[in-house]
Amino acid sequence: MSGQGGNRRSPEEKAERQARTSAARLYAVQALFQMEAAGQSADRVMVEFRNWRIGRLDEDEDMVSVEADMNLFTRILNDAVNWQSKIDQATDRALVAKWPIDRIDPVLRALFRAAGAELVEPGTPPKVVITEYVRIAQSFFPEGREAKFVNAVLDHMAREARPEAF
Repeated sequence: MSGQGGNRRSPEEKAERQARTSAARLYAVQALFQMEAAGQSADRVMVEFRNWRIGRLDEDEDMVSVEADMNLFTRILNDAVNWQSKIDQATDRALVAKWPIDRIDPVLRALFRAAGAELVEPGTPPKVVITEYVRIAQSFFPEGREAKFVNAVLDHMAREARPEAF
């Protein structure tokens, strides 16, 4: 017998859960970007995302955005803000010395902060975090170069934050 008695989920339930966690990560990157670009607080951005973005009509008003795991979204945002200095320092160590975090693309900076928030706190396995955020990078930068860069930086950050996982 595999699994735990009461925790068995159908493939559909697993896919739904995965979609919600992936959406939470994507929205967290977007929220962190917005916080920096507009100079808004985490609280204000969280309220905006909860009320107006997540699960609402998109700009074209022809499709509803994906629902997200709100607990994960909130945790990533809060941890990214609370641990930003530590995350930025870890990102700087993973970057080439001539390219500190304040010189990279703001979308990548938001992505590294969201991923770093998950790596700082134990929970999700680092390899899952890396895979998820590389996918997000691919959605923002479909050419592929940035996704490889994200993979390398996050691998370095993960090995530093949780060496026991490797």
